[in-house]
Amino acid sequence: MLAYKYDTQLLLEGKNLDEETINDYFTSNFDGDCLLAVGDEDFIKIHFHTNEPWKVLEYCASLGEIYDIVIEDMDRQARGLQG
Repeated sequence: MLAYKYDTQLLLEGKNLDEETINDYFTSNFDGDCLLAVGDEDFIKIHFHTNEPWKVLEYCASLGEIYDIVIEDMDRQARGLQG
């Protein structure tokens, strides 16, 4: 059984985005692992494993426009089912 069920990925477009600030917010406020938040001040790619992907979407939407959203159920994938 996986500790964090959902692989959450998205692109974030905004102004004055800061990778370090986003990383710090995730680490302090979300339960999960495998965080990747990389990009520049206009675009950030987010990858995060969590049981509460809606919190990630809500936070990122507060920073700018989110798109190319992918939320995959890794537990289903591990059992050979469609994610």
